[in-house]
Amino acid sequence: MNHRTAKGVGLLGLFLAAGCAGGDNEMLVGDGQSLLPRRQGGQYFTPIRPATPERIATLKAPEGFAISVWARDLGRPRIMACGPDGTIYVTCPATGEVLALRDADGDGAAEPPKTVVRLADVHGISIHEGKRMYLATVGEAFVCDLDGGTVGPPRRIVTGMPTARGHHNRTLAIGPDGRLYLTVGSTCNCCWEKNPENATLLVAEADGSNRRIFARGLRNTIGFGWHPQTSTLWGMDHGIDWLGPDTPPEELNRIEEGKHYGWPFVYGDRQPIPLERHQAVGSLKDFAKTTTPPVLGYQVHSSPIAMIFYTQDHFPAEYSHDAFVAFHGSWNRKPPTGYKVVRIRFKQGRPTGFEDFLTGFLVSDVERPFAFGRPAGLAVMADGSLLVGDDTNGLLYRVRYVR
Repeated sequence: MNHRTAKGVGLLGLFLAAGCAGGDNEMLVGDGQSLLPRRQGGQYFTPIRPATPERIATLKAPEGFAISVWARDLGRPRIMACGPDGTIYVTCPATGEVLALRDADGDGAAEPPKTVVRLADVHGISIHEGKRMYLATVGEAFVCDLDGGTVGPPRRIVTGMPTARGHHNRTLAIGPDGRLYLTVGSTCNCCWEKNPENATLLVAEADGSNRRIFARGLRNTIGFGWHPQTSTLWGMDHGIDWLGPDTPPEELNRIEEGKHYGWPFVYGDRQPIPLERHQAVGSLKDFAKTTTPPVLGYQVHSSPIAMIFYTQDHFPAEYSHDAFVAFHGSWNRKPPTGYKVVRIRFKQGRPTGFEDFLTGFLVSDVERPFAFGRPAGLAVMADGSLLVGDDTNGLLYRVRYVR
């Protein structure tokens, strides 16, 4: 059988019978067509309004925290990282720029940004040991040398990642083991991918060599990171659309090498999808038992983007080693949800729950709900404040503890 061209019942059954394991079964790829019907009804496309001073004043954080605008007019800023000298670097995939921002005069707001790198579709950014900046585009990864506030030219270290659109915003980071981790989202809502590297977390050596699949069945895990005490890898995955306003949840997964997290056949706590186009030979329920369920779930369609662990001492001690997640907000849920930053509480290295941290971007107590910001990137500044990027109105918000 030609594994790359077989379709329908036979191929899906073969895939499930194989348990989606590694080795030769990496060749078992699909035809890219949807496994679910497109659900109609209940859609609400949330309008985005300007972030006026009056609206910004309504943002809320826990008692003792203050919110201010740190940078403006950045276009569509996405992922952020803090350099060793306190410079904040921001990717802008819409313009293919990496911007550098500083508050040199100490007035609480950044001076106009400088473009330090140009790469088409640049999205992911991570700084390792204060010496190297790693950048991800759709199909490639690069590294730049850092010398204080000077960024060297990008050197290509990874090529040939999937370039099909869909969930094409790649992120990356160097793990505690010194290896390079790269996220590759799915090309679709719910389909059997043509390329086995889609809907995965990849791993390679720090120089980009020996790339391979680390974990599978991850629809779109943009935000991920390692707990600073345990070095355990955690990631927030996007649930699929068109199963209703409350199904399935966004997932907080403990991501381990060799594990399969269910997508596209299984969601949430090992629940099989209602197959439309294919009928499985074998049992989806049997396959579901081989997958790894999430540790925690969150309101569906909230759209997690960035995830970052807090390791500074500016915030109260109870925040130490907890995580923050930026929820971009729903694109078609009725009523809309997300549009905020939440905290994930950890106890002895294990997540115990979510709680709101920065809210108010979504104005829902009106006849036609709207938002004046969609949180995207997160960064912890040198002084321990939290930066939150809005990729619709081009703002960076600073959240600091004032008492």
